[in-house]
Amino acid sequence: MIYIGLTGWGDHHALYPPQIKPKDKLQEYSSHFPVVEVDSSFYAIQPEKNARKWVKETPDNFRFIVKAYQGMTGHQRGEENQFSSKTEMFQAFIDSLKPYLQANKLAMVLFQFPPWFTCKKENVDYLRYCKKQMGDIPVALEFRNQTWFDERFRDQTLEFMTAEGWIHSIVDEPQAGDGSVPIIPVATDEKVTLIRIHGRNLYGWNKPKDANWREVRYLYNYNEQELLEWKERILQLSKQTKDIVVLFNNNSGGDAAENAKTFQQMLGIEFEGLAPRQMDLF
Repeated sequence: MIYIGLTGWGDHHALYPPQIKPKDKLQEYSSHFPVVEVDSSFYAIQPEKNARKWVKETPDNFRFIVKAYQGMTGHQRGEENQFSSKTEMFQAFIDSLKPYLQANKLAMVLFQFPPWFTCKKENVDYLRYCKKQMGDIPVALEFRNQTWFDERFRDQTLEFMTAEGWIHSIVDEPQAGDGSVPIIPVATDEKVTLIRIHGRNLYGWNKPKDANWREVRYLYNYNEQELLEWKERILQLSKQTKDIVVLFNNNSGGDAAENAKTFQQMLGIEFEGLAPRQMDLF
């Protein structure tokens, strides 16, 4: 089965009726797509009450992909946090997942590592540590450093992910040197594979110090040919893995929802069990 969704639900204005209140957006979102990525968990471990609310607002078959907290992936780089140890941090994050787990709505946790997380032994060891801490919770792994898929290490990286039980987060992103990875359409888990579509804005990707870099980095609108290429990749991937989740993250210009809808039509998919829709905009 192929599932299509977006990263976050707050900024996809094309999906929502005029004057919709922020608190009502997730419910309306779930009338369009069966899966969403929770990004707020990256910036702070969310209180359980938030997850309980989100679980309650979505249909029974809706699923969440929760992004791992930045302290767990090394994005903070020495910044202080409120935890006395890594173990305490991981446990707090796992506790925040309870509402999703109890409702059977957690698709996976996404560990997206930063560009400076290179392919070296200490980082491989840390990945083992992360997997051990997460126990039986499904976890996806996304790199942002090219060394993991360098010709010397590519096969070993994929073999490691398979052996350790990591779901491969395959990405489409600008090819911007060491701080990006190529499209590697290989599944490492026979049950599920994640695909995250970031856009191909090379200029925006390479300007992280600009004041508005978050706005321009994901500014990209995929054309029909680019989406057709992904259709072919996914049809091939479906021979390797039972389920495929595709998340569009190219929303700086509001293009993610439209691209996702177009892609859904290309694949001829009709999602069942969605929430009732307030206004049919598509």
